[in-house]
Order: sequence, then structure tokens, then C-alpha cells
Amino acid sequence: MLSENIKAVRKSKGLSQEELAARLNVVRQTVSKWEQGRSVPDAELLISLSEALETPVSTLLGETLAETRADALSAISEKLEVINLQLARRRAAEQRALHWFFVLLCTATAAVFAALIVFPSPYLGWDYSQPETAVLGASLHALEWLFVRAAPLVLLGGAAGACLTRKKT
Repeated sequence: MLSENIKAVRKSKGLSQEELAARLNVVRQTVSKWEQGRSVPDAELLISLSEALETPVSTLLGETLAETRADALSAISEKLEVINLQLARRRAAEQRALHWFFVLLCTATAAVFAALIVFPSPYLGWDYSQPETAVLGASLHALEWLFVRAAPLVLLGGAAGACLTRKKT
């Protein structure tokens, strides 16, 4: 909601992300992150943002009620806390998904590597006098060769990724 409101008000005022960032003394990427919902401005910066956009903070937060300044600051703080909690949950979910991707990558790589060790390559017994068979057999051999060469790197990268993205307790 906040991200959409910042973007809509900025566009309605005819400002680019660069112009808004210059008014707030932040980099353009900061404004971009706000508009994508990847981060939120702190309370002071939210007030500066509302002044730069000539829009009440309550409008940016999606409210239309007029409140006193002290109540407005506490309401802003509460809204920002909720938004920060939502961002933290989203980041945690993304980290869990990435962790399990790396775990599955390691498992799949190890399983395919084990299958190549246990089962002989079927193309080794083919009749290579036929051009189609020769091309297909050479292609399968090239893919197997590439996999065997790349598997250790993929396994190490997957294990490192799984370790780096595990939940810290």
C-alpha cells in the first residue's frame, strides 16, 4: 500500500525517481526500493517524503483521517512497524525458499552423479555406423562429460548456498 501510494503520488506530481531522491537527499535506488516494497522509509524520512510530495503522510499510508501531530507520529510508527514486520516475513520466506532450492540442487546433483556411477551409459553399446546414432551418441557423451566436470562445482556451490541461507538460531 505504502509503496503503491508513493509511486502514484510521485507520478501524479510529475517527478522522476531521481528528482524525488534529490529532494530527499537519498539515492534513486532508495526511492526505487520504496516503490517496489523492498524497504520503507523511517518516520523522519516519511515526513520529509510527504513534504517533498506535498501530500499528507496519512495519504501515503492510505488513511484519510486528520490526526494531531503526536498521534500522527505514533500512527506512522505503528504502520511502519507493521510494514517492517511484513518485509521481514517476506525476506525470511524468500531465504527459506532459496535454502531449499540449494538443498534440492545438491540432492539432485548427487543423485544424478550416483546414477551415472551405478548404471552404465546406454549409448556405449550403440552401433555408430548410422549417422543419426553417431550424432546422438556423441551428444549424449558430451552432455555426460560436461555434467561430470560441472557436478563438483555445482555441488560445492549448492552446499555453500545451503549453508549461507540456513536459518540462524
